[in-house]
Amino acid sequence: MNITLICIGSLKEKYWKDAQGEYLKRLTRFAKVNILELPESRTDDVHEESSRILSRIPKGSTVIALDIGGKRLSSEGLAEKLSSLALSGKPDVCFVIGGSNGFDDTVRSAADMRLSFSDFTFPHQLMRIILLEQVYRAFKINAGEKYHK
Repeated sequence: MNITLICIGSLKEKYWKDAQGEYLKRLTRFAKVNILELPESRTDDVHEESSRILSRIPKGSTVIALDIGGKRLSSEGLAEKLSSLALSGKPDVCFVIGGSNGFDDTVRSAADMRLSFSDFTFPHQLMRIILLEQVYRAFKINAGEKYHK
């Protein structure tokens, strides 16, 4: 499976970079993961950021936008979603994480699915790590391997 994460902004702190590196290393057994970091708008222009996001979505990918108003899944539900995409001949998945101001409706409309992790709003750097962990957990579930309880 090919997983792309499109993220507005970069990881600045070492602990975020270390966490990302650890999950990317773990995921190499299961998928090819590509992280595209797009610059944050200097003017907090969510339309500009959204336009850049849309221009970088790999062709043919199933787009899953992380959005507080999206559908909630359990870890098992995400595992099932990724498995069904792979089995249906759609092995390219693109997750989109907006910047601190989110993204606009053009990204929501382009998404095949909007996924919510919580009613809470998380910093986009932390959300990237949470997403990587859940994708890793999904692959472990699908492989029938034990992971955290």
